[in-house]
Amino acid sequence: MGFAQFVALIAAMMATNALAIDSMLPALPQISASLGLTADNQRQWVITAYLLGFGAAQIAYGSLADRYGRKPVLLAGLALYVLFSLACALTTSFEMLLVARALTGVGAAATRVLAVSIVRDCYSGRRMAQVMSLSFIVFLAVPIVAPSIGQAIVLVAPWRWIFGVMAVFGAAVIAWTALKLPETLHPEDRTPISPGAILGAFRTALTDRVAMGYTIAATLVLAGLFGFINSAQQVFVDALGAGEWFTLIFAGIAGGIALASLVNARIVERLGMRKVSHAALLGFIAFAGVHAVVAHTQHETVWTFALLQGGMMFCFGLVMSNFGAIAMEPLGHIAGAAASLQGFVTTIGGALGGFLIGQLFDGTVGPLTLGFFGFGLAGLIAVLVTEKGRLFQTGQGGGAPDMAH
Repeated sequence: MGFAQFVALIAAMMATNALAIDSMLPALPQISASLGLTADNQRQWVITAYLLGFGAAQIAYGSLADRYGRKPVLLAGLALYVLFSLACALTTSFEMLLVARALTGVGAAATRVLAVSIVRDCYSGRRMAQVMSLSFIVFLAVPIVAPSIGQAIVLVAPWRWIFGVMAVFGAAVIAWTALKLPETLHPEDRTPISPGAILGAFRTALTDRVAMGYTIAATLVLAGLFGFINSAQQVFVDALGAGEWFTLIFAGIAGGIALASLVNARIVERLGMRKVSHAALLGFIAFAGVHAVVAHTQHETVWTFALLQGGMMFCFGLVMSNFGAIAMEPLGHIAGAAASLQGFVTTIGGALGGFLIGQLFDGTVGPLTLGFFGFGLAGLIAVLVTEKGRLFQTGQGGGAPDMAH
């Protein structure tokens, strides 16, 4: 497989998750009506159920891939993704849909864990960074266009076809992987599954002050994003009366995160991860505070929402790009287990926090803006506790240099 095809395949793996979350946002009202929901906020479970399955399964895939190889575990995960996407398309009840969504997330978690492992197997140093950067740019484009894909589908077909398109996309990635991707884990590197070693690695990750502190902070900030995704369709249609602008403005807001990733790559090596992420977290809180004031003084318009939310998402991108790297810094010797644990904590915690924000939706953007502000402040408190009250230090405890990954 050539370099360009390898990058494209990794990006396609990563895109399965974004497609599964964002493509159905425009269809939530149709899903709700078709399956007989009586409360609009119930439809948010379609997103949260998926995220809970996606988060929970991450904790297992790393060990399975180290024991049985990357390719069979990836193919098994993608098969689950396809199978339960089809189950979503054929569901006859909301409860069945939620179970199928959660299991779709379980399958998609393989792509989240295995994409990074496969790149690490094949490349190192700057070439590895180049692969991840190129793949990430493609991956970031998917949330921008996915709602438009969902909107286009429901204009010409029933909502069930969104899940059908997901299944077709997953099947295409399966075929591509099966035909073109060799097994990237060398036989001598296969490691048996040892519960004692896994629990020991988890204990190390859970008790490291910096790793756990920044994982908690990232979880709290991520809750705001998931709160927005849960209630975005309701916000645009019910609160702002701008349903026709939903996919376009959502794309612009998601573009703020993509832009932040590109900016971060240019400035983080010069300024350091802590300076960039701490400043961005303060910016995130400031945008959220201003947005809350605008919303609660009833001056909110679709344009103030788009601008303030876009600014907040730009700051969010800078925060999350660096918090994850800082949390992994002390755990290089147990990177696989640590990444699985941190993915589990941030996704599950963020999904539950985001669901809480979404369930408070009352026909206005007030609860959403307060949720961003409250979770942003909580994230700042977590960082302050972790860094012993000091922001903008160059490394742990202010001594070691801040390394950008």
